[in-house]
Amino acid sequence: MRRLWLLFAQTATVGLALWFIVTTLKPEWVRQGFNSSRNLSFSSTATVKESNKALPITQSSYRNAAQRSMPAVVNIGTSRDESASAHPLQNDPFFKKFFGDQLPQKSERPASSGSGVIVSAEGHIITNFHVIEGADSIDVALADGRNAKAVVIGTDPETDLAVLQINLRDLPAITLGHSENARVGDIVLAIGNPFGVGQTVTMGIISAMGRNSVGINTYENFIQTDAAVNPGNSGGALVDVDGNLLGINSAIYSRNGGSLGIGFAIPVSTIKSVMEEIITKGEVVRGWIGVDPQDITPEMAESFNIKQASGAIIAGVVRNGPAFQAGIKPGDILTHIGNDPILNRTDMFYQIAKLKPNAKVPFKLMRQGKELSVDVTVGKRELPKPEK
Repeated sequence: MRRLWLLFAQTATVGLALWFIVTTLKPEWVRQGFNSSRNLSFSSTATVKESNKALPITQSSYRNAAQRSMPAVVNIGTSRDESASAHPLQNDPFFKKFFGDQLPQKSERPASSGSGVIVSAEGHIITNFHVIEGADSIDVALADGRNAKAVVIGTDPETDLAVLQINLRDLPAITLGHSENARVGDIVLAIGNPFGVGQTVTMGIISAMGRNSVGINTYENFIQTDAAVNPGNSGGALVDVDGNLLGINSAIYSRNGGSLGIGFAIPVSTIKSVMEEIITKGEVVRGWIGVDPQDITPEMAESFNIKQASGAIIAGVVRNGPAFQAGIKPGDILTHIGNDPILNRTDMFYQIAKLKPNAKVPFKLMRQGKELSVDVTVGKRELPKPEK
């Protein structure tokens, strides 16, 4: 028995010594045998690696989105007639005798440069109002090298949007996406012509949705993004990873004129409604009731003994306006328009803007702690006159 045990111990010792030598000097022999015994798991991994090599584009590339949307993004150049600065008597022979050619002459100068997006095969282009504001001539340069003069179909300064049209064939219209389905963290691409260097694509994520207190436009519902947006990008496209239009890049927050990672885009949901009204009616028609609302701050709630935080408090009422005629008074708190609750001042503006002029709509309000309901005949909002 002892002899058998010694024989077993010697055999085990030699076997372990051989195993150590083989694993040290020829490890591939061990791996080959091990892989053959577990062929199912490792062969499937090898197949995945081979299939990955066969994929031309992985999720780390957004070339398809860029290639799909870039042809629809155009460069917009404008110029203004400088004849207003020319002297009214520059062609008078008597004045020419004394001043010769020293009087200012009629000329044109570049006014601004920006971007736009082709949204229909009929040549409709959406851009920012501030890109073409005051322009006497608008030139559009397409990504395929073609150029065309554009005409203004209509503008909406209160959302900073404008609709242009060019007369060319075979135009590459972008596909409109669904900004209401976008979420914070989604990857987006910004396409435009920053600083006039040429068409450029930058990438980022959606940083916030529904920004409405930026102080840029009357009606604000911005998509905020950290994709690099610079001067010249205004009017350009913000697209999703499939190349669908999510918004029009409109403004940036900057201390030096360059990108600081805070850009604002007008969502395509706003663009659709504005564009359809401009094309069909020539203007954007909005409701108006003639009130000056304010948000309910904690200090205001304490001062007026207001228990609710939602709604909008009326600071002023336009005399003989729709709200005045319906009996709404300063100090009232508007809580509902129809059956829709009012969240704050901005929400109230949006809800009233969607109402049709001449429609009679019930408004719910709180007055000195009591709930009231009044019917308001909605008026038409007129654009504010530009300051001279």
